[in-house]
Amino acid sequence: MDGGLVLVGCGKMGSAMLEGWLAKGVKPTDVWILEPYPNDRLKALQSKGLHLNSGLPQAPALCMLAVKPQYMKEALPQLKGMGRTVYLSIAAGITLETLAAELGEGPIIRAMPNTPAAIGRGITAIVGNAAATPENMSLAEGLLQAIGETIRLESEAQMDAVTALSGSGPAYVFHMIETMAAAGIAEGLPEDMATKLATATVAGAGMLASESEESAAQLRINVTSPAGTTEAGLKVLMNAENGLPPLMQKTIGAAADRSRALRDS
Repeated sequence: MDGGLVLVGCGKMGSAMLEGWLAKGVKPTDVWILEPYPNDRLKALQSKGLHLNSGLPQAPALCMLAVKPQYMKEALPQLKGMGRTVYLSIAAGITLETLAAELGEGPIIRAMPNTPAAIGRGITAIVGNAAATPENMSLAEGLLQAIGETIRLESEAQMDAVTALSGSGPAYVFHMIETMAAAGIAEGLPEDMATKLATATVAGAGMLASESEESAAQLRINVTSPAGTTEAGLKVLMNAENGLPPLMQKTIGAAADRSRALRDS
């Protein structure tokens, strides 16, 4: 990796990113990390050559900003003057314009990953500024694919919808597991059994949907026998007035509205 990689912030998402890079063959000696509260893993990697809270390279290939949005203003000034470094930010709500005001008009890319990145099953949406070349975008994609899939946005304006859908989406799914388990308990199942059944069902269905060539709609149809139990349940869930479709639209709409408000504040 010519010039090395700089990772600013190594919390849960930063740590997942680092482990993904190392698993894909990036050498510890090619990584510089700025992290005020390093864990034992980072300290152990120092003995293998990882640069922890030491002087940064002059022109790293990429500098990833993985700090929380509220700490970004403090972090940005020390990252100026890195030549044609590609800056890649995964901080929610920090726009390309805001980043450019601090870092200059070089290549800057925004990314929105989600928490399944911790097990390499995330999906990350990216968008670059006018200075980001196809090569810059490919570099960012290659590094982000260490934690899952990537998708390119047509414009930064789509980032609020991405935040609401895939960034916040895991929480919706976790709550679905909670509510499915609670319904199972109400029908007479023990709590541990209902929780295990709900968790495995959601996880398995998600894996099937991601690996199948059929659409989610077709997979749903495949499970639904006429006049059967699934059809009875779906009549409630798919109700156009008070079922899941209007509820999910309101849920994602509320999250997108909040993302826009945070961005504009």
